[in-house]
Amino acid sequence: MSGDHELYRRFLAGESEAFDALITKYSGRLILYLSGMTQNVQDAEDLAIETFAAILARRPAIRPGGFQAYLYRAARNRAIRFHGRLVRRRAFQLEEDQAQALLAVRPDDAFLRGERCRSVRRCLGRIEPGPREALWLVYCEEMSYAQAAAIMGVDPKKIDNLLTKGKRLMRLELEKEGIAGADE
Repeated sequence: MSGDHELYRRFLAGESEAFDALITKYSGRLILYLSGMTQNVQDAEDLAIETFAAILARRPAIRPGGFQAYLYRAARNRAIRFHGRLVRRRAFQLEEDQAQALLAVRPDDAFLRGERCRSVRRCLGRIEPGPREALWLVYCEEMSYAQAAAIMGVDPKKIDNLLTKGKRLMRLELEKEGIAGADE
């Protein structure tokens, strides 16, 4: 996103308001992503703040168009350190009370609304962590395969494989939930 690069460049040049704009743009989505990893909204908020603070303090060199991927990768690394090896087994299982708390973060986010969305979240929570994370990054966060691969630390071809497997597993879970159109 070239807008992100311009905002980050302006921040590096001394405009603190530009970094505020990046925080505003990404904080809700980043907290949602991290809460899936931590299973706790408060921990996710803390990790998001720490991630933004680290970027603010370190001012890393980020390639043009790479701010979002850098941000998510840094946040993911913090979450992994926070929870160690348990993160991989428990990633992205949103409970109903967490989902309700997240609605306050992104009230316009249609993904979190309605019974069908709760069913989709339950299904997503039942599939393996790798495919689940790839599905989340590519379809919910609308990242490219390359960005998702950078965040997950895998080859972009692996993302393709994880998405294929994830879609197959999701289709089976959605069919169990009785969601019409699960075969689409």
